[in-house]
Amino acid sequence: MDYSQFLSMQAELSLLAVIVILFVADLFMCADRKGGKGVYNTPLPVILLALHTLLNLVPVCPLTGACRATTGEAFGGMYVATQMGVIVKTVLNVGTIVAFLMAHKWLSREENLVKQGEFYLVTLFTLLGMYFMISSGHFLMFFIGLELASVPMAAIVAFDKHRYESAEAAAKFILLALFSAALLLYGISFVYGGAGTLYFDAVGSHAVAGQPYAILGLLLFLTGMGFKISLVPFHLWTADTYEGAPTTVTGYLSVISKGSAAFVLFTILIKVFPSLVNEWNTAFVWLIIASITVANLFALRQKNLKRFMAFSAISQAGYLVLAIMDGTAQGMTALVFYLLVYMAANLGAFAVMNVIEQNSGKIGMDDYNGLYKTNPRLAFLMTLCLFSLAGIPPFAGFFSKFFVFMAAFKAGWHWVVLVALINTVISLYYYLLIVKAMYINPNDTPIATFKSDCYSRTALFICVAGVLLLGIIGGFYNYIDRFAFGLDHLFVSL
Repeated sequence: MDYSQFLSMQAELSLLAVIVILFVADLFMCADRKGGKGVYNTPLPVILLALHTLLNLVPVCPLTGACRATTGEAFGGMYVATQMGVIVKTVLNVGTIVAFLMAHKWLSREENLVKQGEFYLVTLFTLLGMYFMISSGHFLMFFIGLELASVPMAAIVAFDKHRYESAEAAAKFILLALFSAALLLYGISFVYGGAGTLYFDAVGSHAVAGQPYAILGLLLFLTGMGFKISLVPFHLWTADTYEGAPTTVTGYLSVISKGSAAFVLFTILIKVFPSLVNEWNTAFVWLIIASITVANLFALRQKNLKRFMAFSAISQAGYLVLAIMDGTAQGMTALVFYLLVYMAANLGAFAVMNVIEQNSGKIGMDDYNGLYKTNPRLAFLMTLCLFSLAGIPPFAGFFSKFFVFMAAFKAGWHWVVLVALINTVISLYYYLLIVKAMYINPNDTPIATFKSDCYSRTALFICVAGVLLLGIIGGFYNYIDRFAFGLDHLFVSL
């Protein structure tokens, strides 16, 4: 056996090494004073994941510009490493690091102290599953990665096992995850029955245009992925799961899981269904319009901030999918850049919500009335993140939306872009409701003044830096664009 093929899997192997080290540390590093179970503090997983990111997942050295050997295949082409995949994995890593920093105070509570190791390990297993999804070249590898990401996710959603809401959220998540997986498999079976293979490139080169089995397989596949990305009408689990899960987990689920699924959907469509581009464009038109419009209308009614952010995430999913229209290289760049910016802004908002919840126990929008008077810095940081999510210049969210609109407009979807622009104005209104609550609305019993821990401050610094710098420094977009246009052979048939 040629073991050199595993060199292309350096990201997965490195992450697996991090998981093993953390597992051993959880067993032997130190003992909890009461339970005697091995526990460790936040710095170890953060440091290991940061080293893993720096050493293995940067395709080009920022100083020299030299490319690393990050492409290749393994398992007979079932695993395919690409430089664009490396960039997406790096983005997901940064988001996971921020989530770990956010989780420190929550995991330091007495009831969670002995479960720190489980949280970090299970979360990293979901990340490993996303790695396999991103680098899959075969439907079997894709499905293994999908389930490896989904099943442990239900475990961390239910991490607060003594809270009824957390158990309910996990039950709804896993049941709908199983249902969407069944639809996916059913769709894949139609593709296999018609093409006789599960390799992406082989199916893509097969004449499937106009074949009923291929169209039905595409429809079922899009339905299954619609659940993963939370597109309307496959979104009904989202608000309940976001509300019941721990706030840190909600932030992770809203960005990391959604972003990886959107990228994988893009790559599978351009590899497997290039001859059905008109069919999946038609489906996306209605999914995008429904997702952005319905989510915006329901967000206006929310009083619980986690449910509010759930509908915000559904709306943002519509913008992510807008970049997929026509499957262009420019759309690929816009998608990845949008994911990067959305990760910074959304995790920043959740970091503020998490800090306030851990120190005051409050999560309602009315609880934020007068926040500026008692915690002006947190109110200011929350405002920056909300402005970015709304797409207000000069924050990075404006540029990410602009690039998505530009890619869709250039592909000829002018009226869809117009609908998205109108909905962007609506979203500005409901994001400003939170700003109004923090700065204008009176409150006789405002949230008390408190000082956040250093881990939360670090997470907030990373997110705010992304919100402020990603749009101003154009090198980030150009860096991503360099690899998207290196995939021209995938887009030529479209």
